Amino acid sequence: LPQERGGNNSFTHEALTLKYKLDNQFELVFVVGFQKILTLTYVDKLIDDVHKEFRDKYRNEFQQKGALGLLNGTFDFKDDFMRLLRDAEESSKVRAPTVMKTFEQSLKSQKTVKCMIETRGEKPKEKVKNKKNKGSKKEAGTEAVAAPSKASVGDKQLSAAGEKEELTKDEILQKNREEFFRRHMKAGEKSRSPKPDAQKEKGKKPRVWDLGNSNAKVLDYSNSATNGSAEAAPVEEFDPDMALGDKNREPGRLYDLEYESDDEAEEEKVVQNPSKPSVKKGGLGGMFGMLKGLVGSKSLTREDMDPVLEKMKDHLIAKNVAAEIAVQLCESVAKKLEGKVMGTFTTVTSTVKQALQEALVQILQPQRRVDVLRDVMDAQRHRRPYVVTFCGVNGVGKSTNLAKISFWLIENGFSVLIAACDTFRAGAVEQLRTHTRRLNALHPPESHGGRTMVQLYEKGYGKDAAGIAMEAISYARNQGFDVVLVDTAGRMQDNAPLMTALAKLIAVNAPDLVLFVGEALVGNEAVDQLVKFNKALADHSMAQTPRLIDGIVLTKFDTIDDKVGAAISMTYITSKPIVFVGTGQTYCDLRSLNAKAVVAALMKA
Repeated sequence: LPQERGGNNSFTHEALTLKYKLDNQFELVFVVGFQKILTLTYVDKLIDDVHKEFRDKYRNEFQQKGALGLLNGTFDFKDDFMRLLRDAEESSKVRAPTVMKTFEQSLKSQKTVKCMIETRGEKPKEKVKNKKNKGSKKEAGTEAVAAPSKASVGDKQLSAAGEKEELTKDEILQKNREEFFRRHMKAGEKSRSPKPDAQKEKGKKPRVWDLGNSNAKVLDYSNSATNGSAEAAPVEEFDPDMALGDKNREPGRLYDLEYESDDEAEEEKVVQNPSKPSVKKGGLGGMFGMLKGLVGSKSLTREDMDPVLEKMKDHLIAKNVAAEIAVQLCESVAKKLEGKVMGTFTTVTSTVKQALQEALVQILQPQRRVDVLRDVMDAQRHRRPYVVTFCGVNGVGKSTNLAKISFWLIENGFSVLIAACDTFRAGAVEQLRTHTRRLNALHPPESHGGRTMVQLYEKGYGKDAAGIAMEAISYARNQGFDVVLVDTAGRMQDNAPLMTALAKLIAVNAPDLVLFVGEALVGNEAVDQLVKFNKALADHSMAQTPRLIDGIVLTKFDTIDDKVGAAISMTYITSKPIVFVGTGQTYCDLRSLNAKAVVAALMKA
């Protein structure tokens, strides 16, 4: 309930299932628990009956003392509950099983024997008559438009229909077959006609482009002498200011996301809108209608909220929240508000909007907060490296954001070893090698007492990723590195062999943090990706308590403007925090999630 998942009405924990019902007027929660293996049909009836009975019995006490005043009170409800339970059990037994219809009750019994007898040629004649009627209708429509010269064609069609009427069913079939074969024989003769011009020289000539070069050797720029080694590769010249971005930033600090909300413009709209109805209606009628809509005179019902919730749901979906999540959120808000008495001078829209905003902030602040720097220092005290594994689908920016996180860790004084476990994608190792070279140029060993702050551990392509990660962790422990960042190959959530390999890598190496890298551009796909990644890790793990995703890195956040719904979808489906947010192209474009800024962008009209 605190996590705003009240729309489901049930919760399963190990072998138990809990079903609950909210009473928002008196702030009560009714919960029934039972064994998950049992299929109890009367649970919903029982919880409704208990709710009604309990509420009616203690209504006066609730109104006098309030819900908080009754915490020290005692409620003698055991006998009533046992009676309601017996009634519910009996009602489920009383229901008689559905009895099959007798023959006399069926439609077949009403038919006579005469109507079931089919005479040869009778049905086709009926069909032909129907066809004739349809044909005559079409002809009647065309005669009004067509010229008199085309009347002879209609006469031929009528005579042909008359001939068909006299034929039997078998004769009609035979005639249709002959026409079909005659038509296809003519088409075959046309296709066999000789075409001497079409027969040209066999074989296909390669296309030569105007700006291209037919000689492949000219296009070969590779140098076999370097062989991809980091030592032989030339040092790149690049502008450090471009790589770092903002010059005024504080080194090592992870800034919050910022969002400029249009509060002043919204306030102006709120002031202007109430004046409109009074202008149209005028006099006391308009003023009375406005006050009637504002004053909280009654408790909220589902009918009052449905139009507002429908608009809110469409608004959330337009902001890139997954459709399934948007429905569940609105359902949760409806359950939370149903029966609640509105405050004075508040509209249904403002009440629902406020409740939805609170729910969204609650979702973006999950139970467990991941503090990477604190955990790294804790691992340092135990004289072991802190291991982070990155996983996700293809092209979401795992390697790029791994480099940004490396830069952030180096600025906080931690040494980093990057494990190149993407042994599948062409250029993956070279990409990490370039990032390593640039990071070492920004933070040379001379600035850190001769200590190399970032290093790449790679074994080339086509190797076992789990084995490389294990070797890298062992190397980091021996060389005294503080953090190991494991880069993995991108894989689709439906690819079973690759998901098995990822589960093996995580199970064998037991990293301290498993981060799922997802892009902010996705909508409904975010739910599918996270659910299937977690399911694959659970299914392919040999441990009793399988290791699942611990946190999320949300990338490409600078490309979506105010369509920030992916953040809601990902945190709702996993209950895991968004640890980092990637917002640009430089090493400094890494942010922490600001829940209120995201919700402000989400609720913007």
